[in-house]
Amino acid sequence: MSWLETHAHARKRFSLGSTSASVEPEINLIPFIDVLLVVLIFLMISTTFTRYQELAITLPTANGSESQAEVKQIHIAVSRDGRFAINGKVTDRSQLSSALMQMSGQTDNKKDLTSSLQVNIDADAKAPHQAVMSALEAARDANLSNIVFSSQTKK
Repeated sequence: MSWLETHAHARKRFSLGSTSASVEPEINLIPFIDVLLVVLIFLMISTTFTRYQELAITLPTANGSESQAEVKQIHIAVSRDGRFAINGKVTDRSQLSSALMQMSGQTDNKKDLTSSLQVNIDADAKAPHQAVMSALEAARDANLSNIVFSSQTKK
């Protein structure tokens, strides 16, 4: 005779049958809340550090009115891979200076109209520095001195 046969109460504990009631799993919320609080504290601390990494710059203000004369604009777009487009037409780097000279010559040959011609350089944020410098050199070669760089505001 074996020990399990003589002890009936022990047989219930060691049996593999379905006599025991199934236990439903529970989700313990206290560790979950602790983890969420740690993540919340981490986010609060990390957002305060981002404020101190910026430069504090106060931009100047002006009370001037808009210019009455209409300014003709030439847009030079510089793509991420260094390609150029003047007023939407794709142009090679070697033809950039001649195209700007031709556009400045089309307005009029007067000196004051050439100085009122505005060149907007719309460069991609990841455009090579050399490509932007080539656009500046082409504007200088065409005797265009009113050069503006386009940017966008953060949203």
